[in-house]
Parts: sequence; structure tokens; C-alpha cells
Amino acid sequence: MVEPADRDERPAVGVCSAGPLPVGSLQVAKDDMAPEATAEESRQRYILEDTGFDEVPKKYRKFYRKWKGAGDTLAPNEVICPVCKVVIRSTRELRPGDRVYCMPCMSRLVVVRTEAGSLEARVEY
Repeated sequence: MVEPADRDERPAVGVCSAGPLPVGSLQVAKDDMAPEATAEESRQRYILEDTGFDEVPKKYRKFYRKWKGAGDTLAPNEVICPVCKVVIRSTRELRPGDRVYCMPCMSRLVVVRTEAGSLEARVEY
């Protein structure tokens, strides 16, 4: 029969060999980082401003804007919803494979690159 280990031998929660961790912090060793994590760091970040889009709660208005027609161009952090023709905005640069959510029509979308080279959203379900 195996005897249970003494509780005093285990380190306390939140304590590592370097000492106690501050509350809310997360330490990740550089060796433990996946290649995807370094790709995420290279994405351009955007500061979004409220565009006055009033079809969603106030908290989420900065993530959507109305499509202005044929003369409107999309930034690298924007994609148009094929269901309701609303522009979905992100705080980071969008890339193929990213998932976005259209709150006005409640559609889940996946960002894909078209043959022309532009980004487009396809309905997932």
C-alpha cells in the first residue's frame, strides 16, 4: 500500500521556485511558447472608435459600422458580413482562418482569402 505524501511537502498554490506570483499574473517561459503565439504578436493592433452603429448594445458599437456602398474600402481589420452587409471590425489585423461574430444577424463567420487576394467572411453556421 502506498502512503499518501505529506501535505507540507507540496508547494503552496501560486508559489514557484522563483517565489510567489503576484495576483492575476501568468508566467510563461519563452521555450513553452508555441509558434502560433509569436505569429499573434506580429499582428497590427488598431484602436477602434465608436461609429454610432446603433443596432447592437453600446458596449459593442465600436466593433461594427454600416457599409457605405461601392466606394467604401475595408481596412485590414475589417470584413463585411455576407448576411446583413454590416462591416465587422477587430482590434487586430484579420487573417484567413480567424473567426468573427456578427451580432446584428447572429452569424458566426470565418475569414478566408479570395482569389483576388482580399479578405472575405464565409458563414460557418
